[in-house]
Amino acid sequence: MDASIIKIGTRGSKLALWQANHVASLIHKQGYKTHIEIIETKGDKILDKAIAKIGSKGIFTQELEEQLLNQNIDIAVHSAKDLQSELPVELEIIAFTEREIVNDVLVSAKKGISLTSPNLVIGTSSTRRVAMLKHYYPNIKTVDIRGNLQTRFRKMDEGLCDALLLAFAGVHRMEYDEFVAEKLPVDIFTPAVGQGSVAVEAAVDLSEEKRSIVKKAVNHMDTEICLKAERAFLKTLQGGCSIPVFGLATIKSSQVQMDGGIISLDGKKVIKLIEKGPLTDAESIGQKLALKVLETGGAEILKDIKSKLVGY
Repeated sequence: MDASIIKIGTRGSKLALWQANHVASLIHKQGYKTHIEIIETKGDKILDKAIAKIGSKGIFTQELEEQLLNQNIDIAVHSAKDLQSELPVELEIIAFTEREIVNDVLVSAKKGISLTSPNLVIGTSSTRRVAMLKHYYPNIKTVDIRGNLQTRFRKMDEGLCDALLLAFAGVHRMEYDEFVAEKLPVDIFTPAVGQGSVAVEAAVDLSEEKRSIVKKAVNHMDTEICLKAERAFLKTLQGGCSIPVFGLATIKSSQVQMDGGIISLDGKKVIKLIEKGPLTDAESIGQKLALKVLETGGAEILKDIKSKLVGY
């Protein structure tokens, strides 16, 4: 293959391919060619178990990262929220796409559905969403539902649940907007770290030429600042994608505001705090917030969660 072509690794789901093609289109606008390589991950193969029960570290990324290290691909494209908080030393994130609307949304084929509907059954595979529902809407029943977006909609249509709780970004990218029944406010349902952005990962020894091309074509500076704060928060908390940690950084009046916290698996204990600071201190803002969360009871909640989940 032409050495000037940028090889992009991705999972094979329709949403993952949308993300890879989106990154490819941004690179094409800079006048460069790409080739997309589909790589199956552990998370794609095991669909009959909840993520929390099979271990969450690298479940959607490990095989892609192996291909990066073997130099079979130049970059790997991920949902930023799927990327573990601590990467191998040989790898790094070199770009974040401009962030989509970050909210969680309730989606359903049934008309008039909302979180206050009686006898509601919601499908979700997220421990964060389950815990938040238990806290704010304890009467709602949840069922674990895995698979790509199309599979989840099919399972809902088959009667497994009345509605799904999903990230708006994925719903919008798959053109399912008509099924959005309710957009959940971020001050209550604060999203997962990274939600709404696509992250581009590369080996640290990727050529400077290709790194520069990708960064110039893909990276959105404000999103990068916010996600640096969020990922520093997650890393300091040592939270994987099965830990019900939430965090959202925004830029307000030339400052980074980081809202984040942790919720117990049963939804009974929630710690939510805010940290602010200059744009240049994004990572330290995330770290400070995490330490405050740990000091105000988060450490005990985290210890309890890890004792109950596989992979910790």
